[in-house]
Amino acid sequence: MVEFALVLPLVLVVLLAAVEVAVVARAQLEVSQAAREGAREAAATPDPSVAVGAVRRFLGEEQGAAAQVSVSRDHVVGGRAEVTVRVPHRVAAPLFGGFTVHLEGRCTMRVER
Repeated sequence: MVEFALVLPLVLVVLLAAVEVAVVARAQLEVSQAAREGAREAAATPDPSVAVGAVRRFLGEEQGAAAQVSVSRDHVVGGRAEVTVRVPHRVAAPLFGGFTVHLEGRCTMRVER
């Protein structure tokens, strides 16, 4: 019983850390996919606001409002359309002090039009 009482807090800390890593990994995948969606729009449409709107729609209201989106596009068919998305993500575990991690996703596609 004493060993269980001593080991239980350590097991809970490790479990909480694993959950937080999974949440951050999921958020990173969402940011990467949002950059992909934005690059798809930037490759098809010369207006950068369309790509920014696609990124913000994909991320949703809360994350989309906090996202910094940059669009770089060549004006030549076959050129590059690159979208970079940066999102601050708050690690909510009170045990770790609740710090912020900055996630970044970048995608490049060829310009179609």
